[in-house]
Amino acid sequence: MARTRKGRPVSGWVIVDKPAGIGSTEVVARVRRAFGAQKAGHAGTLDPAATGVLAVALGEATKTVPLITDASKAYRFRITFGAATSTDDAEGETLATSPNRPTDAQIEAALAAFRGDILQVPPQVSAVKVDGERAYDLAREGIAMDLAARPLFVERLSLLARPDPDHADLEMVCGKGGYVRSIARDLGRALGCLAHVQWLRRDWTGPFRASDACTLQDLDRLSGMPEIDSLLHPLEQALTGLPELQATPEGATRLSHGNPGQVLGHLPYGSEAWASLDGLALAVGRYMGGELHPSRVFNR
Repeated sequence: MARTRKGRPVSGWVIVDKPAGIGSTEVVARVRRAFGAQKAGHAGTLDPAATGVLAVALGEATKTVPLITDASKAYRFRITFGAATSTDDAEGETLATSPNRPTDAQIEAALAAFRGDILQVPPQVSAVKVDGERAYDLAREGIAMDLAARPLFVERLSLLARPDPDHADLEMVCGKGGYVRSIARDLGRALGCLAHVQWLRRDWTGPFRASDACTLQDLDRLSGMPEIDSLLHPLEQALTGLPELQATPEGATRLSHGNPGQVLGHLPYGSEAWASLDGLALAVGRYMGGELHPSRVFNR
């Protein structure tokens, strides 16, 4: 006999403006408790010291997490020049210092090498797995790792402000797997002055903006109340980057059972798309000449 999952079968996205001092996993747990949801997950970890947009999926929306994880993200952050740390941010121990400070022109010139397709070595304190263990766990045990460089696409990296000679505020828009701390570390090395991140904020991820976000105080205030559902964003918002095709009634029935179903409209053969009926997402899959072949089906 199958076990009954505890909680409400609520589905959708909750966009949280994460404060500093709390981990992403703890935020997900608080969202799940507040909604009494059966299932929850998030798209894109934020370090405990970081703030900003953390997109939390509930129920059927968890099936769209990979789409948001793969989407572009925007960060604003402040770099402190003159010191390298063990964590590449202000939380770590100082490993080395430098009296050198770059000019604005030197920063602008150095940023060019960090745009476009680059290779980036993750910080020692990161969620990368090494022989089945998280790098941050090994780092806490004092184990130094030779982490492999990973590809990253940086769409935009620009200097926003220069509060004083010791600091610079930057903005970065990048694809999946970007580490702001690595950008700060490597930029400091390139400038010959060493550097680390002082603070970091994620402004948006995929279609979700800070203006969409609620606070942990909002969650606590509405926890367990019917009004909490006002904080939900529809599952369909995560599909914004994909073309939508209308399913026929017969096609909707077939799609709901995980089978190819007829859709209206036309796309290049093999295109990824999603099918809907009466505004509700039914499935994500590949368009194959009049049909959508589903890879993910939503139980609506």
